[in-house]
This record gives sequence, C-alpha cells and structure tokens, in this order.
Amino acid sequence: MLLHVIARGKIGRSPEAELVDRYAKRIAWPWKLTELPDRGGAVPVPSATPFRTVALDERGRQLTSSEFAAILSRWRDDGVREARFLIGAADGHEAAQRDSADLLLAFGAATWPHMLARAMLAEQLWRATSIIAGHPYHREG
Repeated sequence: MLLHVIARGKIGRSPEAELVDRYAKRIAWPWKLTELPDRGGAVPVPSATPFRTVALDERGRQLTSSEFAAILSRWRDDGVREARFLIGAADGHEAAQRDSADLLLAFGAATWPHMLARAMLAEQLWRATSIIAGHPYHREG
C-alpha cells in the first residue's frame, strides 16, 4: 500500500525536513510526498483505487501507535492501494476535506506547526509499518 503524504507548504531545507527524510528512508512500504502551496493548488486525484484518506486535524482521534498500525494493516489487508495523509496549512483543512476523510487523526490535544506535524507523521508511519512487520523496537507502556 502506498503511503502518500500530501502537505500544504514547502518544507525546504530545515530541521523538520531532515526528520521527514530520516524516517522516510526507514519506511519499507512505498512512500510518496506531494507538496502543495499554502493556498490554492488542488489535491491530486488518487492514482490507485481503492484508497483511504486521513486528515491530520486537532479535532481528530488520538490513537496509540498500535491502534494506528492496526488501521493501516486492516486497510492493506482489505486491498486498499493508497493511504493519503493530508496535512493542512496553518489554517487547517476546509470542512469538506474533513467531512470526506476516512479518518481524522490528531497528535494530541495541542496544536502543532504543520511542518513539525509532517515530521511527526513520518515517524508514526515508520513506527506503524515497523509494528506491522513485527519489528522488536516498538513498545507501549
């Protein structure tokens, strides 16, 4: 299953970009990053069907890493070809994007800068795929 991160804003050369790159290189599943301008620019039409959409949103569900991995594993096992992860700009997502998402995901109750959220998502995708693969690194207390 393709893990496709679609993020508003250009991350450029930054500490956050280094973190995204570090975790992206560790992810064994197919991975793609699409950057869109802060405003405008259409979210690309998915190349694979079926697909699922996850919108990162402060009002979303707070999942443990194991719960997140279980969702990705189930989607993969159900034949989902692409999981799309939408990261909005500073103003978040439009209501229509939130309403059409298969999952609203929050990284806690705090609001995170969208560039840092990109690095956090990359880390969680690496962690989830590691859990699914049975990698011994992961632990939850």
